[in-house]
Formats: sequence, structure tokens, C-alpha cells
Amino acid sequence: MNWRQVAAVWRMEWKKTLLSKRGWWIYLLALGPVFLTGMHSLVESRRHFSHHSLGEDSAVFAAMFQFFYLRGAIFFGCVGLFSNLFRGEMMEKTLHYYYMTPLRREILVAGKYLAGLTAALLLFAGSTAVSYLLIGWHAGAAYTDYILHGPGLSQIEGYVVVAALACAGYGAIFMMTGLFTKNPMIAAAFVFVWEGINPFLPSVLQKLSIIFYLRNLAPVEVPVPPPLNVMVVAADPTPAWLAIGGLLAVSALLLMYTAMSARTSEISYSSE
Repeated sequence: MNWRQVAAVWRMEWKKTLLSKRGWWIYLLALGPVFLTGMHSLVESRRHFSHHSLGEDSAVFAAMFQFFYLRGAIFFGCVGLFSNLFRGEMMEKTLHYYYMTPLRREILVAGKYLAGLTAALLLFAGSTAVSYLLIGWHAGAAYTDYILHGPGLSQIEGYVVVAALACAGYGAIFMMTGLFTKNPMIAAAFVFVWEGINPFLPSVLQKLSIIFYLRNLAPVEVPVPPPLNVMVVAADPTPAWLAIGGLLAVSALLLMYTAMSARTSEISYSSE
């Protein structure tokens, strides 16, 4: 692997990916929680006393992270960012410029993936960290103590790591579907349904998904609310080292498959 060429592709692609006009809605997904948590703290700071504890703020953030970030914002954000790395260039009829250069396809895949991952991490790992800091900001010194001397620092680190792993895993999936399918949204819909029904699947099938490992790695567990909790199938949690290593390994395998397949891929703009 020629890492200089990978870096060159990355430099050309990451800003284009991050600042794409087609992806304006991705910014809304990333900034929505920042706005909500910021408004929450602003309203609470204007009151004479708080109606809830920092522990309750932490529980609210855990639920928001599980049900909005992982199952919504990061998932669909990765659909938009990574599916368009190849599909967007096919639609704009510019991919052949890369294919005409003396550049190996696996280098192009690696550079584009790293560009998409950079954009996803800036948007969603960054949004996760800022939202966590804002949700308890109204408590002032008490929240600073909660972050520095309580569980806050380890929790924010855990959330950022899980968000980064989600970007890496979903990014590898949707980059592959963006290269091979004319309509990546069909594949995205299938993955979304599979990830959504994960808690209700047999324990063996639960482990054939990304959300299972992300959910286990989250710093604060969020139980499934009733009446759906009666349908949840309990599965043995995976050790953190195995979950992280497994997610990274699966992402690497998907990228290898995408890179090998890209060697023989052909462009047909007439069918786009």
C-alpha cells in the first residue's frame, strides 16, 4: 500500500465530502442534539433551582445516544457520507478521472474511506462530545466536578469511542453498497431494519450486527421500554476488547472486499 498516494486522495476528498452541498441534511443530524442540549442548559440556568439531578441528565443523554445517535443520526449520516464517495461521482460523471490516473483502485478506496471517516468523526464524534458537555452545563461547578472527579470523563470518552466505531463500521458497509448498487437506499433500508430488530432476534443472530456490539460498549445501559421489553431476547455481552477488535476487523474485511472488487469495476454513465 502506497500511503503517500492514500494521503493524497484523502487530502483531495475529505473537505469535499465534509462540505458537500448534497449533504446539508447531515449537518442537521449532527447539530440537532447540540442545539437541544444547549437549549436545555440555557433554560435550566435561568431557573432558581434545577428540577433534576446530574444523574438524570446522564440517563437522558444515554437514551439520546442509544436511540438517536446510534440508530438515527450516525446511521443515516454514514449512509449519506459514505454511499456518495463513489455513487456521487458516478452521478456527476467524474469518477473516470480517477480511473484514468495511474492509481491502484485499492488506494482510491482507502483514501476515500479515510476521507469519509474523517468527515463522520468530525461531525458525529464531535457532536457527541459537545452534546454531553452541554447537557449538564447548567449545573456549573457541580458539573465540572462530575466531569473531572466523577464518572463524567470516562463516560464522555466511552461515548466518543462508540460513536467512532459506529462511523467506522457503518461507513465500511455503505461505502461498499455505494460502489455496487445503483440505489444504496435499498441496502440502507435492509440494514436499518436488521439493526432495529436486533434486540428481538435469537442471541446468535444478534451478534451478526453492528448495533449489538455498540450497545454493549456504551458507558450507560438503556433498557428497552415496556411493552417491548417482554420480547427482548437476552444475549451474553461481548467483552470490550473482543467487541472493539471484532468491529474493526469486520470493517477492514469489508474494505478489502470493496478494494478487490473495485479492481474490476467498470463505469457505465449511461445507466446512471
